[in-house]
Amino acid sequence: MSLRKRITMHDHAAEASLFKRRALFTFVCVIALLSLLFANLYHLQISSYKDYTTRSNDNRIRVVPVAPSRGLIYDRHGQLLAENRPFYTLEVIPEKATNLDQSLIELSSLIALSEDEHEDFFKTLKYHRRFKPLALKNRLTEEEVAIFSVNQHKFPGFYVDAGLKRYYPYADLLTHALGYVGKINPRDREMLERNDQWQHYAATRDIGKQGVEKFYESLLHGKPGHLEEEVNNRGRAIRTLATTAPEPGKDIVLTLDLDLQRKAVELLAGRRGSVVAIDPRDGGILALVSSPSYDPNAFVHGISSKAYSQLLNDKSRPLINRATQGQYAPASTIKPMMALLGLEENVINEKTRIWDPGFWQIPGVEHKYRDWKRWGHGWVDVYHSIIDSCDTFFYDMAYKVGIDKISNFMEPFGFGTTTGIDIYEEAEGNMPSKDWKRLKYNQPWYIGDTISIGIGQGYWTTTPLQLANATAIVANKGTRYNPHLLKALKDENITLDTPIEELPPIVLKNSKHWDIVNEAMRQTANKSRFTDAKYSAAMKTGTAQVFTVAQDAEYDKDSLDERLRDNALIVAYAPYENPRIVLAVVLENAGFGGANAGPVARALLDEYILRDDWKSQ
Repeated sequence: MSLRKRITMHDHAAEASLFKRRALFTFVCVIALLSLLFANLYHLQISSYKDYTTRSNDNRIRVVPVAPSRGLIYDRHGQLLAENRPFYTLEVIPEKATNLDQSLIELSSLIALSEDEHEDFFKTLKYHRRFKPLALKNRLTEEEVAIFSVNQHKFPGFYVDAGLKRYYPYADLLTHALGYVGKINPRDREMLERNDQWQHYAATRDIGKQGVEKFYESLLHGKPGHLEEEVNNRGRAIRTLATTAPEPGKDIVLTLDLDLQRKAVELLAGRRGSVVAIDPRDGGILALVSSPSYDPNAFVHGISSKAYSQLLNDKSRPLINRATQGQYAPASTIKPMMALLGLEENVINEKTRIWDPGFWQIPGVEHKYRDWKRWGHGWVDVYHSIIDSCDTFFYDMAYKVGIDKISNFMEPFGFGTTTGIDIYEEAEGNMPSKDWKRLKYNQPWYIGDTISIGIGQGYWTTTPLQLANATAIVANKGTRYNPHLLKALKDENITLDTPIEELPPIVLKNSKHWDIVNEAMRQTANKSRFTDAKYSAAMKTGTAQVFTVAQDAEYDKDSLDERLRDNALIVAYAPYENPRIVLAVVLENAGFGGANAGPVARALLDEYILRDDWKSQ
């Protein structure tokens, strides 16, 4: 059988066409892949060059923030009130410490660590990020620093940090005016982040907490600088590449007079009370004293829980700023202003006289409102009503004027509202009205309420600062200034005074009415406390009841608990012709105002007026 070979015919044209298509497809794929490669290289090397350079540098360069130096605080005569002093703190980075508990035991044999320091450290450690440093002991002595430095190799993760801390050289003398700085807490951080200020505190652990330190924090803090350090793969610094110096905080000058402040504290001698002194020519605060006080330096480095609890639970309430937050019945110190109202409303005039038998009654009502002088003052005009502090005269005036006019008239004098002083710790006090009582107690206003208001009692409360400010307005015959503590900003050798803020004046229908009440206050001073003074002065005392005495009962201080006794008050200014200082003194539970607060006011005016007169000679 014959075999036939199958002969296959090749289509060379078709094969060539297929080869070309495959080659073209492969070429296109190669070109696309190369294009993608070059595009990616372009993105890495050109488009994102700065980004990746920065990322690379971040692995090699570390930016370390540098804290600014806090601004200093001076009194009006250039005496330093708040400064910065070097300090040493023993700190630990928890994640770098080996066997933290055992390390602390061994460390205690070298450096004394109190129970409070142990307790506070572990309490904070629970909420602390372990890679960040945590203070173990503040205020190391130089000896302790030397001892630790020799033994530091035994305590990995532990180190000594040096820096500047706020220091108040006069301790508790100025606490309620200056305030203090303290550690930044979560609430502070939240506030700073909300105000987009947190970046300025990257190197700072402290912030103003009270008083001037808090109010002028933005001026005092300054702006941080930074160091750029080259680091190795273990994060250790190799060299410093660049330095941007921090901008120190502004130095500020206050209106306070340190010598006057010291004298006021000395005169109060730890008694509960307050002294406020104002320069009526511009509203500058000369003295702002709240007693008892406390040492603010304890808060700078972190006060212990035990020490803070003692302050918080102290019955004398040293943490309260009595000058701006203490609320007291103004008593007879407001009688000059009440007399102004009576004169303005034509309820009385310069010659008006009433008979005072020792009490006053609402027409048709049996209840008697007693005068402090049980047998009365006899015939009394506007001058003697202030000089002798006749309650009956002002009972009658308040009844005729009414609470609405009293409340409206007293508002421009600053009662019932904050004065605007440049610290945050200030109470409004209370200038009552019909609407206020309805909102507060859901009760109507009674005529008897008005009678009590007429002598500065009842629902009326005021702070010593408000009382001093209102008296300054009377002394200035209507000219008003915002009470303030900031006098000037200090920059190297230049001191720039801050502008004085004058408020719209109080304009009376008859300007002579100012002269009447000021003359009555001058005669009050001449009759009692300032009879032998080498300068002219004006004053008005007050004795404020802390609780109500029954209708026919007598006030017997010896049988009362000490804290139920009357508060003693006085307002005064000098010289009478051209006032340079206005005072308000409040002594809690001290008794009669003239006998107890009077000597304090006299000594302070002597200190200020006679010292200035001596210097001008």
